[in-house]
Amino acid sequence: MKSDEKRSHRLNYLLKCYLINPQEIELYKRAKQMGVSDFTAKDYIRTVIIQAQKIYSK
Repeated sequence: MKSDEKRSHRLNYLLKCYLINPQEIELYKRAKQMGVSDFTAKDYIRTVIIQAQKIYSK
């Protein structure tokens, strides 16, 4: 699996988790469980929150 595919799968999973439980700390914990760095986890959180806001605004 390519790295961009892996990132996409991870972000989709995290988005589902965030839509169920919109707490950043829980999202961060889930991201860290994937074995990513702190910087990557924070990047995932920002991306997921932006995607969730787009969904909520529709």
